[in-house]
Amino acid sequence: MNWILLIIGGLFEVGFATCLGKAKESTGMAATLWLGGFLLCLTISMVLLYKATQTLPIGTAYAVWTGIGAVGTVLVGIFIFKEPADFWRVFFITTLIASIIGLKFVSSH
Repeated sequence: MNWILLIIGGLFEVGFATCLGKAKESTGMAATLWLGGFLLCLTISMVLLYKATQTLPIGTAYAVWTGIGAVGTVLVGIFIFKEPADFWRVFFITTLIASIIGLKFVSSH
């Protein structure tokens, strides 16, 4: 169950990074709403990370949480913010995904 919470927390990390990007592009009330979304996603993400670390090792949980956030944020950057998707960028994101999966398999929990 805590792995599921950790994955959901990582997805909310993607949410708060996305909200930051959208707030940067916005002005006025729209920027304020995006910043509100950032704070909401940040809070949920941190609470879920905390809950997951109640039974998972902190090093593994944090690495997986940040990895999910990093991969998801790069994908959002490519698909939403039209950032480049060159070979090396995709290659290293793929190795990061493989590392996250590897941590899950070698974890004793």
